[in-house]
Order: sequence, then structure tokens, then C-alpha cells
Amino acid sequence: MNTENKISIKGMRIRTLNLLMISISCLLYILLIVASFRALDRYQSMISDTNDYITYEKDALLLAEGSNYLTEQARLFTVTTDIRHADNYFTEIHTTKRRRKTLKQLESEGNVHKNYNLLKTALEDSYELVEREVYSIKLVALAKGYDMTAYEEIEQAELSDEDLSLSPEEMIEKAHQNIFGTDYQEFKKQIMDNISAFMDAIIDETRQKQQNSASRLKMSISGQQILISILFIENILIFVLIIRLIIKPLQIYVKNIRDEKRLEITGSYEFKYLALTYNNIFEINAANETMLRHQAEHDPLTGIMNRGAFDQLKEIFRVKLEPLALLIIDVDKFKLVNDGYGHEMGDKVLKKVAELLEESFRSTDFPARIGGDEFAVILTNVTPELKSMIENKINILNEKLMHPDDGLPEISLSVGAAFSECGFSGNLYKQADIALYHVKEHGRCGCSFYEGEDDV
Repeated sequence: MNTENKISIKGMRIRTLNLLMISISCLLYILLIVASFRALDRYQSMISDTNDYITYEKDALLLAEGSNYLTEQARLFTVTTDIRHADNYFTEIHTTKRRRKTLKQLESEGNVHKNYNLLKTALEDSYELVEREVYSIKLVALAKGYDMTAYEEIEQAELSDEDLSLSPEEMIEKAHQNIFGTDYQEFKKQIMDNISAFMDAIIDETRQKQQNSASRLKMSISGQQILISILFIENILIFVLIIRLIIKPLQIYVKNIRDEKRLEITGSYEFKYLALTYNNIFEINAANETMLRHQAEHDPLTGIMNRGAFDQLKEIFRVKLEPLALLIIDVDKFKLVNDGYGHEMGDKVLKKVAELLEESFRSTDFPARIGGDEFAVILTNVTPELKSMIENKINILNEKLMHPDDGLPEISLSVGAAFSECGFSGNLYKQADIALYHVKEHGRCGCSFYEGEDDV
């Protein structure tokens, strides 16, 4: 391909488009994976916040349950004086330890909340209530004569002299007042308020965290949806570009090749390059074909039609029913030219005759060399009324050939003519040949028309 064609090529390269689309797709997939991990992280964050809330709620309820259980057993003991309730009470204190387990669990898990002091205060208040409860339990145990020396808290609790002087009934009444009185109720309410405040703070904080996590999760999902939409649009764009740059040009090229036409310069850079290359080859082949056809149809010496092309033309005019005339032309005494001047001079004479025939007749007429020194001309749309014009043309030709100014020998032409009203009839050539024979019999250098064998 020449430089000019190379410079003129403009268009998207398939390789460049392919690399671009792969790069965009990889980037979008990476972003989609990142967005997916972010969405998963947001989801896990929501799960973690929910689990933290459940843990905090469980521990707060554990503290409340432990405190309420101690209150319940202490009150039952003071009301029923059943030693089993006292045992249950100290089992909670020494074995179950629900209150103390709450804070230890929070601290050991590293989940110390910013409102941790609320639970700590509730626990401290609960310890104060324990002192009252143990004091009341000791009053009832002393009144009922129970041996509770096994419990360290009972041994360490010191009753006032006033309470020691009370009767058993008064001791039980005093114990009852200690854990059912207003002061006790205030302490109890304060404990539950602190626990409730802690739970309210946990609920508010968890709700806010979940809202934030949900918002971020929604953004991540929206980002995924946008990336998926972009990927979908990119795929549509790829299909459109493939159709426009590859499939459609291929369809056009197939049609052009089938119709034996030059390819349209369309599609991607590669297809345009292919089209230009094909068109160059197509033009070269067309030129070669034209040259070969010209060589096959034209006489190599004179350049006018040869005998083969003349015979084909006769067949064409056999079916074209239009008036025409046929001229059969002989170069007079051409053998003398060849013998006297040589074949090279003879060739020049034949070329001159061919040139004069082409100049003398119309572009719609067909001169041909049908033999060594024999020529023919088919004149289209010509009737016998134009005999004088044809004869005049022949006379002018002979005048030029008999008085040359180019250094060639003098020659003349003998011409026989015949007319047909309906194309190239089967005996037209014979009629023109008869007219030619008449000219040769009467001195050559002239033109004769076939009028019928008796009138020639």
C-alpha cells in the first residue's frame, strides 16, 4: 500500500478497543468486588452491633435478675422464716454470683461501655442493699434460733444493742421493716433506674449504629447497582461497536465482493486498511483484466479491433435489429510495399490506415483489422441514403494515402459496402465482399456498393 493511503486511514483499532474494554471491565469488576466487600463489612458491622446489644442486654438483665433474686429470697425469709430462703440467698451470693459476673464478663471481653458506670453504680447500690438484707436475715435467724455460723456475712454483721434487746417477734418485725421500708425501696428503685438508663443508652446507641451501618450498606448496594448498570451499558456498547466496526463491515464487504465491486472504506482501522489493500489489488486486477481484454480484442499492431472481436460484434448486431452498413477494405498492392520497402514499412502503412479509419468514422462505428491487409468497418444507424457520404469519406482517405506527407509509400484502398435494415444479416459480409470484388475488377482505389448481383 502506498504512503498516501496509509496516512489517510482513520478509525478505531480493534486491538485498542479490545484493550480499552478489557481495562474498563477489569476496573469495574475490581470496584464491584471492593463494593461487595464493603457491603459485607457493613452487614457484619450490623451483626456485630446487634450481638453487642444482645450481650449488654443479657448482662444488664443478669444484674437485675441477681439483685431481684436476693431481694426476693431475703423478703421471703423474713416473712416465712423458712431457712431454705436464707440458704438460697447465700447460694446466690457465693455460688451463682450473677451480679458480679456481669461486670467481670464485660471487662474480660473488652466490651466496657461508655455507660459502664451506670451498671457499676447499680452494683454498688446492690451491695448496700445486701448489707441491709444480711442484717435482716441475722435478726430473723437470731429470733428463730437458727445456726447460721457457716455464712461469713452473718458472722460479720453486728447488731446494734437496741436490736439485740428486742424480743424475737420484734426482731422479725424489725427485719421485715428493713427490707420492705421506704429507704430500701428507694435504693431498689435507684438500682433499677441505673439498669434501665444503661439499657436505654444501649438501645439508642445500637439503633444509631444500625442506622449508620444500614445507610452505609445501602450506599454500598447502590454502588454495586451503579457498577452493574455500567457493566451492562458497557456490554451493550461492546455489542454495538462489534456490529458497527466488525459485523456490518463484513456484511458490506461480502456484498461488494459478491458484486465484484471495490470495498467501502468503513469499520475499524483494520477493516479500512484491509479495504484499501483489497481496492489496490482490485484496481490492479481490473487494470490487468482491461489490458488483457484489450489485448484479446484489439490488433496488437494497429490498436483497432481484431478479427475475434469483430466476429463477436457481428453476433451482437445480429440481434440488434437496427440499420447498419458493412465496409470491407483491402490495401491495394500491399505485397509490393512489403517486398519493395520491407515488412517494417508495411507495418507502418497498416498502422496509418487504421488511424485514418478511426479518424474518418464516428465513435459509434467499429473499424477492425480482419486479415493481413484487410480491414472492415461496421457503421451503425446508416441507411443507403448515406452512400454519397461514405463514398466521400473513402475518396478523402485515398487522397491522403496517395499523397502522403510522412515519408510512407503511396497506397490506395478498395472498399466494398453493403447495407442491412435489420442488423447484421447472414449474407451481409458476402454482399460487401462482392462489392469489393467489383472495385478490384475495375481498377481498384475506390468504393462500390452492393445493389444486387446483377447490378454490381
